[in-house]
Amino acid sequence: MTENNNLTIKELIKVDKELLENVSILIENQDSQSILNLLADLHPADVAEILNHLNLEDATFIFNLLDNETASEVVVHLDDNFRSDILGELNSEKISDIVDELDSDDAVDIMGDLPEEVAEEVLSKIDKEDSEEFKELMKYPEDSAGGIMSSDFVYVHKDSTIKDAIREVRKNAEEFEHIYQVYVIDDAGRLLGFVQLKLLLIKPLKTKVNTIMSEDLIFVSPTADQEEVARIMEKYDLVSLPVVDENRIMLGRITIDDIVDVINEEATEDIQKIAGLSEEQEPNYSVFRISRIRLPWLAMALVLEFFNAILLSSYENIIEQFYIATFFIPIVMAMGGSSGTQAAIVMVRSLSSGEIWFKHSLSRLIKEFGVALLNGLACSVVLLLGVTVFFPGNKVTFEFGIFLSAALLTVMVTATMLGATIPLIFKKFKTDPAIATGPFVTTANDILGLIIYFSLITIYLAGR
Repeated sequence: MTENNNLTIKELIKVDKELLENVSILIENQDSQSILNLLADLHPADVAEILNHLNLEDATFIFNLLDNETASEVVVHLDDNFRSDILGELNSEKISDIVDELDSDDAVDIMGDLPEEVAEEVLSKIDKEDSEEFKELMKYPEDSAGGIMSSDFVYVHKDSTIKDAIREVRKNAEEFEHIYQVYVIDDAGRLLGFVQLKLLLIKPLKTKVNTIMSEDLIFVSPTADQEEVARIMEKYDLVSLPVVDENRIMLGRITIDDIVDVINEEATEDIQKIAGLSEEQEPNYSVFRISRIRLPWLAMALVLEFFNAILLSSYENIIEQFYIATFFIPIVMAMGGSSGTQAAIVMVRSLSSGEIWFKHSLSRLIKEFGVALLNGLACSVVLLLGVTVFFPGNKVTFEFGIFLSAALLTVMVTATMLGATIPLIFKKFKTDPAIATGPFVTTANDILGLIIYFSLITIYLAGR
């Protein structure tokens, strides 16, 4: 491999303790020029990462040093909640200058972070045409196709030529960050097709765009959920997706960089729901704020687990007669809970990614039953061997070991089916199935497992 000395390759920055300490020293000394020199060759995403690791006062100091163009590139990479905090420290004039530099979808995101009165003030300071455009986009829910689309797209009319299309690309190249296709519309603004950029390079300039445009269109309505949009773009390997209204009039487009953000947001949201968290947590949150987010879910789990204590007390006579049965409660509960959680997470993922549809869920449930049966049998055999080795003879009979293994098998199969079924029920009632993996379902599995376990122990004692 030969080295091309004419190319300048930026070294990837590593934001570490040493770098942050150097930045903090420069801030402390109010050495603005050295800070700008340090940041000058960095990618905006790297600058944003540095700001994300600083306290609000220091981050705001640096952000105010940036020119409007650089600030607009940095602001979109900041953590959402921290971005809101920084914007809260800026005056409306500075925010207006930043918004003026942004693509429409990013500008709307920024406006959504502002208090309503500040947003109105910012809108009043920017170009009237842009202001009306932003107001229109802000009508859509944040997590919808309309909420993440950009109204910046290159289009030509159906009777235009390749030469006309190239002229439009050149005219908008500076303003529009990404141009993947030129869209073709009719006189009413209805989307007819699109032309790939490479065709503009290889076809004669006088060629009519309607003779070479692709009419195999995939588009979404502005009310489509962003998760559905991400699924469509992943399925069809799209880098850009048009958004149209009910009359097929083109409103905007969604580009792949926006969908990467959506995928990250949705994955984070699902993980938080699995952990029983209802909203996003940021590193700059205070201890009390994080506690306030987590405590309600923990309180719910505590109340539900209290029912387990009540349930156990109702089997007090059985425990007194056969106290050895209590030794195995943690094993049965843990295995049942783990099996249920595995099935729930797999089902949630399958539903979210579109791997299975609700109407085809029966076959998936049958498969989960088979998996649960095999796993339950394997674990039951291991438990029986363990009981035989570690609780020999007078402590636990082989007969009880068999019964205990049967109880474990029953609990694991039941918990797996419960974990696989509840996400489907949530999906049926248009509730996010990721909630099914939270503390509520985990605790429900514990309660059900205890009932099954002690019910079988009762049958075993009755038969002795």
